[in-house]
Amino acid sequence: MGNEAKIALEDGTVLKGEAFGHETTTVGELAFSTGMSGYTESLTDPSFKGQILMSTYPLEGNHGVSEDWYQSKTVQVEGFVVREVCKNVSQFGAQKTLDEFLKEFEVPGISGVDTRDLTLRIREKGSMKSALTTEDIDDDELVAMAKNQKSIIDRDLVPQVSTKELVTYGDFDKTVAIIDCGVKKNMITNYLSRGVGVALFPYDTDYQTILDYGVDGLMVSSGPGNPERLTSTIENVEKLVEKFPIFGICLGQQVIAKAFGATTYKMKFGHRGANQPVKDLKTGKVFITEQNHGFCIDPDSLKDSDLELTQINLNDGTPEGFTHKELPLRTIQYHPEAGPGPTDTNVLFDEFVETIKKY
Repeated sequence: MGNEAKIALEDGTVLKGEAFGHETTTVGELAFSTGMSGYTESLTDPSFKGQILMSTYPLEGNHGVSEDWYQSKTVQVEGFVVREVCKNVSQFGAQKTLDEFLKEFEVPGISGVDTRDLTLRIREKGSMKSALTTEDIDDDELVAMAKNQKSIIDRDLVPQVSTKELVTYGDFDKTVAIIDCGVKKNMITNYLSRGVGVALFPYDTDYQTILDYGVDGLMVSSGPGNPERLTSTIENVEKLVEKFPIFGICLGQQVIAKAFGATTYKMKFGHRGANQPVKDLKTGKVFITEQNHGFCIDPDSLKDSDLELTQINLNDGTPEGFTHKELPLRTIQYHPEAGPGPTDTNVLFDEFVETIKKY
């Protein structure tokens, strides 16, 4: 057995387990993900910034970690909670173990806890603030750390994950601008593989800077936290919606919708995992999607706007997609780029690229 680790929730719950990863203490909102694989991609997904990630799948670490699977340059989660961590890697492409991976990026983990019970607790009470430690901290002190941290509603997380300067990828005839609210590597790769270059802009880039650069389309990326806090991004997007084709993914959908007057709210426990069913209202088709978000658009707030609801989540009926009645603008709440997850909706990149080339 390794050293003891503990996780405390704001409701006073304290669970003990075995420590792995970096020895430290951290806080964040505890969120569960239902994916059966892809822990490397999830751990490096910027949308998990500010959260302690818990996997509902009972075994993690069996195929190790490879840098080829990273979705950003670092581990983004604040901590990792698993039922069992595998110490013997059985994947030929692995470069390091999960334990080594977390140690490298100074992120703590806890194994040996009842993740099923924790998941049911979150589903009943909603996402909770939590504190995870691999150090010698009193239970009451750890619970106080969980309670006293700032709510994710009030945290500015996008500035922590967005690029600080313009970065370009590829040299092609067409270029898409991405407003980086927490972009994943697979999003950039999807454009490059289709012969479209990428100009990655900081989340708060002034709209005129993007216009002056001379791009052919705009995407607002996914990212962490509360869309209500991205006031400058929303204002800039509002001034760009009529300039060229626009595509929004996850947080990007929420930002674009707010540019049209939408309101958003915090979900009880969000959608996180690689098995979320989405129905297209026009075709009747159902797709299995990868999702990672804790906030949602109130569809009633857009009834008098030019955005039309096109897709819904079959689990709870929440909005999953919008299109504009006249403009070449489309948004979705899920991740067509996968990483991890199914590629049922990867064709959306084909459609957006085709729109860019025709516009």
